[in-house]
This record gives sequence, structure tokens and C-alpha cells, in this order.
Amino acid sequence: MSGADVNSSGAGETGTTPNWQGQTAAPTRIVLLRHGQTALSVERRYSGRGNPELTELGQQQAAAAGRRIASGALGTIDAVVSSPLARTMATAHAAADALGLPVQEFDGLIETDFGDWEGLTFREAADRDGELHRNWLSDVDIAPPGGESFAQVAERIAAARADLVADYAGRTVLAVSHVTPIKTLLRDALSVGPELLFRLHLDLASICVVEYFPDGGSVVRLANDTAHLQ
Repeated sequence: MSGADVNSSGAGETGTTPNWQGQTAAPTRIVLLRHGQTALSVERRYSGRGNPELTELGQQQAAAAGRRIASGALGTIDAVVSSPLARTMATAHAAADALGLPVQEFDGLIETDFGDWEGLTFREAADRDGELHRNWLSDVDIAPPGGESFAQVAERIAAARADLVADYAGRTVLAVSHVTPIKTLLRDALSVGPELLFRLHLDLASICVVEYFPDGGSVVRLANDTAHLQ
């Protein structure tokens, strides 16, 4: 979707104006940015803990996202954190440089470890480990050979989210990450089942916005926004 921008004033705002749930305390807002294009994403290969660089187009996507975020359209960004991998760090720096902020590496935001499937296409992984791959597509407790299950990712992301909410309470943080951690954070905020992981599409360099309130409530304000790439 190319959703409406989220700002800090106007109808439906957060902060001093109640939202539809009646919450008035300022939430912790996490602006989630997926990294730009890499050679592996062009070829639609599993890209987890491998460390490909951004392509030229990926650099352009990161710069466009950085300009969008620095414009203030998504609110005032107080801090920038990123998965430590090269593709996310380069994307984060594009935004952080535009914002005049440093980038803090945040290990909890790293992508799923795809183990022996790293660098393979969907078909190659399916041909290599047919039954396991089929089961993996519907069971979050199953891990790729030598890799990490989506249930394990969820545990890691829950801890990362708790740290972000505690460290940036009532503020807005830009978190640059990967498709599975971002989907997992959206799933957590929506309190929905694992089906979201398999049915939600997130584009490269897309933006999502999640808010966590002091009373434990959470809302998703934006998902898969790519207006800056058009």
C-alpha cells in the first residue's frame, strides 16, 4: 500500500490527543524500514546472514527512503538503529545522514538465519529438501537445516521490541531491518497468528509504522508504504 503519511499533528494524532482507543500517553513509535535491493533480492534468493551489498538501485531506494523520513512526514525521528548487516547499515546511513543522526547497531534486528538454504532460490531449496521445505512453509517451529525457525526469530524480536520500547519510551525510533523481523514486529503489534508471515508482502525499502503504548496496547499505523519510490 502507499498509505497516508503519519505525522504528529492533526486528526488521529498520537501524543496529547486521544486515539480511537482512548489512549492519551505518548506511545513509542517504531518506524520500520526494510533495506534496499541487493543482488540476492534481484534473483529472489534466500538472504539471511549472508552479507550482500546494496545494488546501485538499492542505494537509490535507500536515499529515497532517507529523504522521505528526513522530511518529517513520519514524525520527528529521535534515533536510528539497524541490523548489523551491510545492506541494512547502508540503508540506515542513508536516512541517518539526512537526519543528522548516528546509526546504532542493533543485533536483535538481524534477518533469519536460513542455514543451508542461504543463497538458494525457493525452487532450489524445495528440490534440495522437499518435505522439510514444504513443512517449513506452514510451521513456524521448523527450521532450515543449520538455521533458525520463525518461532526462534519471534523470541528474538520480542526481546528486541521490549528493549526498543524501554530505551525510547515516548519517542520515535527508526529501525532498519529485514523482511522477517519486520513482519514479526507487525504480527506482534496486531496480535495475530503466524499466517501473517506467509501472506503479507513487504517491498524493498518499504516503510511500516508501529506504536506501543505504556498500557501495553499497540497499533499498526502504516504497512508496506512505498510512496517514496514512485
